[in-house]
Amino acid sequence: MSRIPYVPLISALFVQTLATMAAFSVAAAAPSISKELQVPGEYVGLFISAVYGCGMVSAMFSPSFIHRYGAVRVSQVIMVATIAMVLMASLGSSLGTLAFSAVLLGCGYGATAPTSSHLLMKRTPADIRNLVFSVRQIGVPLGGVLGGLLVPPLVLAYSWQTALFIQIVPAAVMLLLLQWMRPEYDADRDPAHAIGAKGLLGPLMLLKTMPELRVLTAAVFFYGGTQLCFVAYTSVHLTSQAGFGLVAAGQMLATYQISGVVSRPIWGVVADRWIPARTMLIIMGFVMAAMAFLAGTFSPDWPWIGIFLVCIGAGATASGYTGLAFAEYARMGGAERAAETTGLGAASQFFGVMMLPSSFSFVVAAGGYDLAYEVIAALAALSGGALWLFGGNRQR
Repeated sequence: MSRIPYVPLISALFVQTLATMAAFSVAAAAPSISKELQVPGEYVGLFISAVYGCGMVSAMFSPSFIHRYGAVRVSQVIMVATIAMVLMASLGSSLGTLAFSAVLLGCGYGATAPTSSHLLMKRTPADIRNLVFSVRQIGVPLGGVLGGLLVPPLVLAYSWQTALFIQIVPAAVMLLLLQWMRPEYDADRDPAHAIGAKGLLGPLMLLKTMPELRVLTAAVFFYGGTQLCFVAYTSVHLTSQAGFGLVAAGQMLATYQISGVVSRPIWGVVADRWIPARTMLIIMGFVMAAMAFLAGTFSPDWPWIGIFLVCIGAGATASGYTGLAFAEYARMGGAERAAETTGLGAASQFFGVMMLPSSFSFVVAAGGYDLAYEVIAALAALSGGALWLFGGNRQR
């Protein structure tokens, strides 16, 4: 374990956690925000969509800035964007300022995967790469959980503005700690690296020359969308179709989230020691498809333990896949292009997160939850099948 690059791994984990917590804090405080601003809660709920939408763009554009200024410097920009977002959102008094704060955060948020991959790929031995990248990816659900746990009590005790404003403190501390890292970890920066249209579109250009990257990117789009469909609809599905109370449904959603967190490092070890990451991603596609199909059959006749096990299986695959996926992106990019390949992966995942849950809601309205989950199951299975048939090299 002494070979694990602890400093860049822990810093990347904290940057991801703090940025994600800021994004999900607005959703956690949405009832209070919508009441004070006198706007429908659904409008506030669009905040995360705006973050991911802008994040798609910054994920694609950030690699050029990473090469020129250094991954640590760009990580500092992410923290500045986080501070700017919570400051503007907490001091603003309109839906417009809230929307602009989402844009500010999104401009930095998309760079989280490229910066961490650039730092880690050069310093992580190949035989523990999947574990290291899986641990780094814990920052996303961890940030969401912290936002959900810490923000509501702060809103009740003080105000939603205070709940956001107080997040400036850890982000500012992280900003200063990153400065201490710069001399060593940004030594590879190239001040002469051009930031032009060609460089900004570098991740997209890789799709032309790397066929296996195209297949993985398509799969990540559908896997990411499946992940958010479970997150967005598990509670309402269980309360409306399976006879669950709100608290019990929330516990099942928490089970899904916890399973996704716990499983990530486990899958990392499995992929490093026994089963190649690409093969694991294929298996996960088929398993999450099975879990989605079973979820579509939930009814009051289902036993509690059965739904519990489905939530565990769904969390371990639809949420637990991300570390292995980004480890694969980094492997294919190598030390010099890991930022580009993982930036492409992040953009594809964000796009799936934006598109599939909204499409899911339309299918539910037209044909019910059973049809919607069947569609998601088919897409996940097809993605796993495509990785199997056309995914290319299955290295660890």
